Amino acid sequence: MRKILKLTNRRNFLFGLSSLAAISAGVISRGFDRHQKIEALDHHQRDFTVSQGLSLKERAAKKGLIYGTTSTKKYLTSDPAYMAAIVENCRMFVPEWEFKWTAGNALLRPGFDRFDFSAADWIANFSATHQLLLRGHTLVWHSSLPKWFKETVNSENAEQLLQNHIQTFVKRYAGKIHSWDVVNEAIKTEDGRDDGLRITPWLNSLGTNYIDLAFRLTSAVDPQALLVYNDFGLDYDTPKDEAKRDAVLKLLAGLKSQGTPIHALGIQAHLSPGGNNKFNPEKLRQFLKDVASLGLKIMITEMDVTDKNLPVDIKVRDHIVAGVYEDYLATVLDEKAVIAVITWGLSDRYSWLSEFEPRGDGTPVRPLPLDTQMRRKLAWNAIARAFDNAPQR
Repeated sequence: MRKILKLTNRRNFLFGLSSLAAISAGVISRGFDRHQKIEALDHHQRDFTVSQGLSLKERAAKKGLIYGTTSTKKYLTSDPAYMAAIVENCRMFVPEWEFKWTAGNALLRPGFDRFDFSAADWIANFSATHQLLLRGHTLVWHSSLPKWFKETVNSENAEQLLQNHIQTFVKRYAGKIHSWDVVNEAIKTEDGRDDGLRITPWLNSLGTNYIDLAFRLTSAVDPQALLVYNDFGLDYDTPKDEAKRDAVLKLLAGLKSQGTPIHALGIQAHLSPGGNNKFNPEKLRQFLKDVASLGLKIMITEMDVTDKNLPVDIKVRDHIVAGVYEDYLATVLDEKAVIAVITWGLSDRYSWLSEFEPRGDGTPVRPLPLDTQMRRKLAWNAIARAFDNAPQR
């Protein structure tokens, strides 16, 4: 019996060793694959040299494009250098917080029948003072809803609330807005609906017609503004992004066929190199072509490049990030229906990715055109090169 136990224990020991070896081999293999993917992104000899002199907004304007960014009253009022960098480089401005129902320290909708326009008015005045085109982001979204929304809103009063919000808020800034993100992120194929719609409080309260209703209400109040459907996850050659592109196209085609006053698609373009995301320029170009065939313009609305999966070496990281910017923009700007490029922030000092997509090693993220000292990075050069090489609109 002891002999059997010894043999059994020895077999278990050897099996354990073999299992550990297999696990270690798997870890090493995955690490090698990840390293290979990163190496493939890092072209050491790639040249990001640009001619000096022109700002990003000037380079974009030469090709009939608009370049812009986002920020908040909080950051602008506390950092004159950042404000100056935005005014120097940007033709368009997007309020990151102040036009949402609630976000950060801004609370536009303190109650069902109440508005607080103080922060939004400041943003509108800032944009007008510096001759920046202003985007309204965003009217209808499942996120950034105030606490009272869940307790108060139901199928009996949701339409009244939506109508009041759009008619009151949009009317206040009508004629001052270049484009409204009327509906934001309404597609989520993982929710399992045949139409791909995200299951949200708006969908639950108003049904599928809430999207058409929002566009019609906005158009009636601000008929001169460009009305946009805005979404993310449309960029890569993955099954998930492919399904979302198909669902977005279906949504856009349906809205156009029923006469909804929609004018453009906003593609957020939050890009993530270094993982399993494969960039396929041909597939993205075809998607843009399909959108344009519906008679819609296209805006790149929230672009940044997360570096959380990239090496700690700043020189290598910045090189990869710049390459992602230039490759993506070189692809999308080939489509003349694309009229604007907006990065979600201008300086690494104020990126949402610091909080929501931090690096595992604790080093600061570097996803934007300027560093924390407002100095131009290779990403700035990459965007400049993409504008310089874009076809004329």
